[in-house]
Amino acid sequence: MATPKKLHITMFPWLAFGHMLPFFELAKHIAGKDHKVFIISTPNNIKRLPKIPPNLSPFMNFVSLTLPHQDNLPQDAEATTDLPFSKVQYLKMSYDKLQDSLTQFLQTCTPDWIIYDVFSYWLPSIAANLGISCAYFSIFPAWSICFFGSSTTAMINGEDPRTKPEDYTVPPNWVPFHSEIAFRLHEAKKLFVHLKEDDSGVSDLFRFGSAIAGCDVIATKSCMELESEWLNLMGELHGKPIVSVGLLPPSDKDNSENVTEHNSWLITSEWLDKQKIGSVVYVALGSEINPSQEDLTELARGLELSGLPFLWCLRKQHNPVELPDGFEERVEGRGVLWTSWVPQLKILSHESVGAFLTHCGLNSIIEALHYGRPLVLLPFVMDHGLVSRVFAEKKAVIEIERNEEDGVYSRKSVAETLRMVIVEEEGRVYRDKAKQMRIIISDKELQNQYADNFVEFLHNYRQISKY
Repeated sequence: MATPKKLHITMFPWLAFGHMLPFFELAKHIAGKDHKVFIISTPNNIKRLPKIPPNLSPFMNFVSLTLPHQDNLPQDAEATTDLPFSKVQYLKMSYDKLQDSLTQFLQTCTPDWIIYDVFSYWLPSIAANLGISCAYFSIFPAWSICFFGSSTTAMINGEDPRTKPEDYTVPPNWVPFHSEIAFRLHEAKKLFVHLKEDDSGVSDLFRFGSAIAGCDVIATKSCMELESEWLNLMGELHGKPIVSVGLLPPSDKDNSENVTEHNSWLITSEWLDKQKIGSVVYVALGSEINPSQEDLTELARGLELSGLPFLWCLRKQHNPVELPDGFEERVEGRGVLWTSWVPQLKILSHESVGAFLTHCGLNSIIEALHYGRPLVLLPFVMDHGLVSRVFAEKKAVIEIERNEEDGVYSRKSVAETLRMVIVEEEGRVYRDKAKQMRIIISDKELQNQYADNFVEFLHNYRQISKY
């Protein structure tokens, strides 16, 4: 009996850590099946990504491509986290210039598959010319993809009947089942920036549609237990095979990385150990969210007003903002501010953490629910509003109330929402539901089976199409 052929797979994620990290996790699973995987990125990003586990090093490698120069792009900026939002369009332009070096690599290594991301709209045609099968790996859930377009043709050609922000505050008419998932008006107004052509010459929606149109299969970081109706609808709308890879939740090994020598973590873990079980609010808005001065002030005042102990990961901002005068002195002992690297999994797994206040990044939500932590959400950009609506429907999260027109929120709404989730009987439904969702998300056998099925699809499809 012939030995099954091992695959040679190349992965090319977008230059944002919210994209690169899921690609890295999927690569680990593929390499764990003894298939060869190359992850292509730029030098600075590779340095900042996790180390390849020693047991996978024979099958998994990084490939470094120098990011071409682009005017208006700061030196050494190679990821969205290095930039204010206004300059991300220049990162896209530099990313697009990787076409030549990527083509040379593909010609040399001749992979069976290339797994690519939403912004490399030009890659499927290169792969087709080289006879390489393509998988579009979406870190966006199916509900977001369905919401943004009725077909790839409509997305590419801008054939969308929605012409104003108000149109995005209701579910689109191509969704055949009941749904309340839509944007708030203030979110829809921000969304319109992404629907327009930027200095890169195309819109994000064009990139989105082209990425889907050119693939052989859409792989999604999702599972049927989370969004079965949306996954089925996505296949119908776009006429592509849909294969879920699972939610790629953190593993126990991910949470066991050696942080004991990190002085900040030693001090903070001792502080967490002294807090009551389920009493602490963990606050982190992600590495790429830049709240306004008003947003930051109201958030700080709300934490102060809540009277709850909190751990706030407050990253350096591209547009510096200041904490309220005297804030640190007033919350001393009750609040901990962390301004550098933060071991998020370690924090979320600590029994003193009772809720996670975050920006609605799907990776962070999955990590929190993996440990059964209810979430308090503040959506800021892109599809975060849709993500928030979905999990709010499931009662695992609650949004901080905001003004519909401009998205302004108050310190009172922050404090009241946090206290409800952490200490009040009314918030028990969120605490209980988060624990229920943990059963699905932390089910290693279930989630690994999705990833196994994807690897099997890559193997079987490639055999059929090539031999």
